[in-house]
Amino acid sequence: MPIRTRTTLLLALALTVGGLTGCSTLTGYQDCGGSQERVRSLRALAILDTPPGKATPPRGYEEVDAGCWDDSGEAWAYAHRTYAFPGTPEEVLRHYRAAAARDGWRPGRTRPSAAGHAIDLCFTREVEGTPTVLTVYSLTREAFASSGDPFPPELATGSGFAVEATADAAGTATDCAD
Repeated sequence: MPIRTRTTLLLALALTVGGLTGCSTLTGYQDCGGSQERVRSLRALAILDTPPGKATPPRGYEEVDAGCWDDSGEAWAYAHRTYAFPGTPEEVLRHYRAAAARDGWRPGRTRPSAAGHAIDLCFTREVEGTPTVLTVYSLTREAFASSGDPFPPELATGSGFAVEATADAAGTATDCAD
């Protein structure tokens, strides 16, 4: 078989395989395959389980929610905690700035706070060699409505907030602006 014919057949085979696998080999699409260890390391972060005093997880949110999502061509490992807190947003901000510093997290680039989000912090550090982002942010009725999840009644007073660690599933560098 001539080289030109073999090359054409190999190219056709590569395009077919790429099409059957969602073009991942040709477009750089990431999926969650192999992310279990990264998810485990994020789930184990102590800062997720060290809220300010009197903060409690709402009913149905007692555990760390952790996993991987792969949409829009990127895959992200995450670990997330939800808390109801009877105090003020300033107390949450003060607590997490100190707790994050003690745990080796560095303040990330400043981002504009979303409307209605009195709590909006971002920190970065490497977790087991992977660039990781830690965010602490207000939970609002609107955020729950857009996700389709019911708004926990415990968040109706005080300062409901979430603590979330995320990392690119492939280990690519990321920061607070991402």
